[in-house]
Amino acid sequence: MPKFDPKDIEDHRIIAAFSYIGILFLVPLLGARGSRYAQEHAKQGMLLFVIWVIGAFFFWIPFLGWMLFAAVILANVLVILKCLQGIFWEIPILGPYRGKIKL
Repeated sequence: MPKFDPKDIEDHRIIAAFSYIGILFLVPLLGARGSRYAQEHAKQGMLLFVIWVIGAFFFWIPFLGWMLFAAVILANVLVILKCLQGIFWEIPILGPYRGKIKL
């Protein structure tokens, strides 16, 4: 789990929250290059966006697709709330892949 400077968190937590609103992960990714907090959220948001795109082919399937859709929605809401609180929450299963993204 990465450690962040409290000033970085306070200054960039709102822009970091954009990471979890679809394609808007590009806002902190490109607009807050100097913020490690925003960059880590942007990487995780990019992965969540990919899950949304891939999941769109499966969300319509009764029960299993619906459960997957609910899980993705829940993860999205939780991570936005944690981000706005200044807490970095690594999404289970998906989060460890964030560290492999080099930008």
